[in-house]
Amino acid sequence: MEKRFDPQSYERRWQAFWRDHHLFRARSGADADGAGAGRPFCIMIPPPNVTGKLHIGHALQSALQDLVVRWKRMQGFNALWLPGTDHAGISTQLMVERQLEAEGTSRREVGRERFEERTWEWKHKFHSNIRQQLEVLGASCDWSRERFTLDDGLSTAVRTAFVRLYREGLVTRGEYMVNWSPALQTAISDLEVETREVKGKLYHLAYPVADSDQRLVVATTRPETLLGDAAVAAHPDDPRYRSLIGGFAVLPILGRLLPIVADSHVDPQFGTGLVKVTPCHDPADYEIARRHGLVGEKVIGPDGRMTAAAGPDYAGLDRYEARRRVLERLTADGLVVRVEDHVHNVGHSQRSGEPIEPLLSTQWFCDMTAMAERALEVVRTGELELRPSSWDKTWEHWLADIRPWCISRQLWWGHRIPAWYDRAGGCHVALDREEAERMAGTDELEQDPDVLDTWFSSGLWPFSTLGWPDPEAPDLGTFYPTDLLITGFDILFFWVARMTMMGLHFTGETPFRAVHLTGLVRDADGEKMSKMKGNTLDPMDLVEEYGADALRFTLCALDAPGRDIPLDLERMAGYRAFGNKIWNATRFALSRIGEAEVQAELDLAGLEAPERWILSRFSRTAEEVGARFESTRFDEACNRLYHFFWGELCDWYIEFAKPALSGAAPRPRVGEVLLTVLDRSLRLLHPVMPHLTEELWQRLPGISRLGFSALAVARYPEALAEWRDDAAEQTIETVIGVVGRVRSLRAERGLSPKLDGRLFLEAGEPAILESLVGQRALVESLTGSSALQCGRAGDHAIRDRVAGIDLALEIDLPGLDHGEMERLRRELERLEVEIQSAEGRLANPQFIDKAPPQVIAGNRERLGELQERRRLLVDQIRSGA
Repeated sequence: MEKRFDPQSYERRWQAFWRDHHLFRARSGADADGAGAGRPFCIMIPPPNVTGKLHIGHALQSALQDLVVRWKRMQGFNALWLPGTDHAGISTQLMVERQLEAEGTSRREVGRERFEERTWEWKHKFHSNIRQQLEVLGASCDWSRERFTLDDGLSTAVRTAFVRLYREGLVTRGEYMVNWSPALQTAISDLEVETREVKGKLYHLAYPVADSDQRLVVATTRPETLLGDAAVAAHPDDPRYRSLIGGFAVLPILGRLLPIVADSHVDPQFGTGLVKVTPCHDPADYEIARRHGLVGEKVIGPDGRMTAAAGPDYAGLDRYEARRRVLERLTADGLVVRVEDHVHNVGHSQRSGEPIEPLLSTQWFCDMTAMAERALEVVRTGELELRPSSWDKTWEHWLADIRPWCISRQLWWGHRIPAWYDRAGGCHVALDREEAERMAGTDELEQDPDVLDTWFSSGLWPFSTLGWPDPEAPDLGTFYPTDLLITGFDILFFWVARMTMMGLHFTGETPFRAVHLTGLVRDADGEKMSKMKGNTLDPMDLVEEYGADALRFTLCALDAPGRDIPLDLERMAGYRAFGNKIWNATRFALSRIGEAEVQAELDLAGLEAPERWILSRFSRTAEEVGARFESTRFDEACNRLYHFFWGELCDWYIEFAKPALSGAAPRPRVGEVLLTVLDRSLRLLHPVMPHLTEELWQRLPGISRLGFSALAVARYPEALAEWRDDAAEQTIETVIGVVGRVRSLRAERGLSPKLDGRLFLEAGEPAILESLVGQRALVESLTGSSALQCGRAGDHAIRDRVAGIDLALEIDLPGLDHGEMERLRRELERLEVEIQSAEGRLANPQFIDKAPPQVIAGNRERLGELQERRRLLVDQIRSGA
């Protein structure tokens, strides 16, 4: 077996092996009822953008999803991890538009049909990137079922859902306030709006009161919108303006009369306690206008320019140029009372980067009220479990007062809305054009130019990918509802809630039984990753440097409920070293076991305490890891796996095995036990580190008799009651405690492990002492002692207490040779230099005044350790002189 641990040498090879042997293909329909198919288990991939690139958040969710599905598959489940990609309307259209722009043309010039063709060409060119990256991470998806949100089957599902909702009266077309992107020329979802803190201005503007010398002062950050004002509002309990309610103010510049209304939405503490009401350009103002029956003017158009309603002096101007000119006019009219700096939050389009425009727009909307109530109920009753449960309150908050969902987008790439208009303006919603023509009685129809919000098709993902709306679809009958969803908390409402609502509405069942919500992956300092900060990490680069398994283990080990993930590359390097540790342990085992082989059933008769201990520890670990996988506490499972492999198996049991395997202290069937534990331990670790474990497992002698073609489809190990041995665990834990302490005593005093010593058990519980004496050969071998005995050591012995035992290590120091004495003296000289440096630092007033308290405390603790070490060395040198 190769000495060098190199993940690059085997990871791609096993990915190809799993793929070429179709090991991850699930069964459905009649095949799923056959012998050996297992109970179904299904997990859906949150579909990444088809033309995108996997980021570190994708890597986190992929690692966790793959962990679960590999574990379930190894448990004998008919496990399906269904992969796929999202057409990503806005981002994909932007990419193609930029390509056209580079060619000197535009989508408008090439026309809709050719633009859609170009976008499909783009999709076919790049869509395989996502699959390739997922495979590099080790994703065990069933690629035979890969789906795309614009597939024919999914398109049928989208049209069916839209038509049903329309005919149920839940989808309507009308005017409503939306987030509008002037650059993209479309409405966008809240998820596509990025709130940024902006240093702007707060303008205090005077509105004359009609038929009076009074003026009302309102504060606004957007003076250009006053051209569309419909009213001035005050809080009904504000005594400053109570007498003016019902009167009118005069709109500056345009001179319209504006009613002065009372509305409890107004905050009396902000600005002057008055607000200008601009219904077409502010969501809160729109609601005020609805309550008071007000009609506003749309003065900013879809292109971000002022409309004719803004007046001839401003029509056609960019909204920011209009702001400048409005302020010039107001200043000239003496209506600018005060201007002050003001930091406030402004929504920006995540895709195009420009500030969004709240705009009253004619769109398609879906009434989600009844669906939201059902989604609330399934969480309240536990039919759907959110993990961690702290998200239950957020779920309640978002769904309890849900607004209509704007489901239309002014794009060309996506699911075109299945609505056709006749020449008389009649609207005919149908599954296809032929049905619409039958409904309209004419073929002179024009299809609605808009497409559906990408989240609409994504909301159907758990069941549309399985064959819905066909009730006889084999996959739908086998795998729906799915079992677990793993995704980021940031799309809990935008995707998880919508899938839940639509799943309940169209199938009558919640689309998944549990949702595990991950945190955001941040940098090592806890900062959010962004290209602007330059702190992003590419998963493919990390795989190249550390290996896919180290990346996976790091992400899974850091996935603590309700917490973001600080990704420290030093920790990833540590988990790569963990892989190296397992590699070397297996290499050692294979070089020493002789003719031994892995045993399917291990004969426990005659096994001594070390073997009974490792079997018991393995059984306990298997139970703990399985329970934590089940509860999606992946961090705790990884922690347990790490400590079992590194500490109990590699550091201790292999050390226990060395004397037996070398013939120095033979014990029965040590090789068989070591190989059998390695076999089951690699199976235990496989869901987290699949490549390393497959590579090592395939090298174990005797695995062919287990009946599995690959570790990926081997049986996941269970806790075995017959392997549990509390007495052996207590005995060996005592041995470990004694051996560890004796080694520490040697290290603390600079005593070479080669120096012969005698170990005395001076006092302790008789049964414990007896168990230690029963392991005499092991203790002597591991402590470098020529003799282990009960009794009193000489006065110069090194004494300590561990595990309830008074022990003493007696070493004849006068036998120290010249070389050993010189080494101790050099060590003493080095210590003196360190002590002087530490004392000088702590005596420096500037250090004491400026350093944080924890740093000062750490320096004092370090000085104490150095001084104690010096004392021990001085005693040792005197004794050996």
